[in-house]
Amino acid sequence: MTSLATSIELLQYLSIPVIAACIGWGTNWLAIKMTFYPIEFFGWPPYLGWQGIIPSKARKMAFISVDATIAKIGTVPQIFQQLDPNVLATQLIHTINPRLEGYVNELMMRESPALWQSLPGPAKRLVYERARKALPALVMQVMDDIAQNAEQLLDIKTMVVDRLTADKTLLNRIFLTCGYREFHFIVKSGLYLGFGFGLLQMLLWYVFPVWWVLPLGGLLVGFATNWIALNVIFRPLYPVRIGRWRIQGLFLKRQPEVAESFCHIVAHDILTVGNIIDAILDGPRGGQALDIIKAHLRPLLNADAGVNQTLAHMALGPAAAASLRNQLESKAVELSRRSLSQPAFQKDRARAIESIMVERMLALSSGEFQDLLRPCFQEDEIKLILVGAVLGMLAGIGQLILVFGQALA
Repeated sequence: MTSLATSIELLQYLSIPVIAACIGWGTNWLAIKMTFYPIEFFGWPPYLGWQGIIPSKARKMAFISVDATIAKIGTVPQIFQQLDPNVLATQLIHTINPRLEGYVNELMMRESPALWQSLPGPAKRLVYERARKALPALVMQVMDDIAQNAEQLLDIKTMVVDRLTADKTLLNRIFLTCGYREFHFIVKSGLYLGFGFGLLQMLLWYVFPVWWVLPLGGLLVGFATNWIALNVIFRPLYPVRIGRWRIQGLFLKRQPEVAESFCHIVAHDILTVGNIIDAILDGPRGGQALDIIKAHLRPLLNADAGVNQTLAHMALGPAAAASLRNQLESKAVELSRRSLSQPAFQKDRARAIESIMVERMLALSSGEFQDLLRPCFQEDEIKLILVGAVLGMLAGIGQLILVFGQALA
């Protein structure tokens, strides 16, 4: 030992735990990066290259995420009730009413400019007045009808899955935001675990300096640091008392904090009023939603927006009257989208949805809650661990050749 301590061999031996720590840190860091990046496939498809595990299976991951969370913490009627149809109707009335004359002018000038320009001022004011008088009841009836049929009109699972599949960055952000502490732990733990394994590897190399010890040790370090870190996050599933200590998976202990982060993203970026209205109007049942709107607009049109129906047909003709009806229906849909998509209003309604989602998410069991983050590791988890093992083995071979000057036997 004296000769060892006074020679360059000491530094060589001390390099083993240091390199093992770097292997543990590097392989764990790479595992996290490979889980999320790159967003799009990089390389020569289909086999030579890489795409982050989450983005590469965005639709599947989105389905898993929805099934594990949103499907359990809020039904369509509950979510729509939190939006409050009365508040939605009030917002529409508040937005449309001051601009009603402009909208009427726009429609009439588009469909029958000669007739509209020829109408005297009192007749036009009559149109404006009756339209304004009919607006509140009409909007309230439409919103109430949509609320009662919300479950048939809105496929919330498809809506969320389509949104996350189209926006892989948002899907990544959900996992990264909810699990940022766990991802940091995985990387940091690789350093400590790698150093600890490296000390054992150093003793083994001193006692048994066979060429395969270092490559095998590197492989085990790369494999074990990933495997241990991933399991510490989710195990044990339920709290276990060991003396004064309460042991539970790191992610599971943060349920209140994660619930707030997850629900904030979902409420403000996915289940927004604008997205929900778009999903209702443009989704598979969009025709049914439009029929509801048309049914409530029909009495207004039959009253000819304040002008006698017979006069309208005589002046406009049946074809022009039908065209006006179609234009009014399209305008109603356009105004609904524009009014309910205003940022300030969406933010206010998002807070209402967020509150009930957090409450319900806190009520999930640990087994249900882990499904929020666990899928992003379970999907191709063994592939990540094996990548770490291979890189660890290559580092061990490099250490054998470059540090100890030995060749592979």
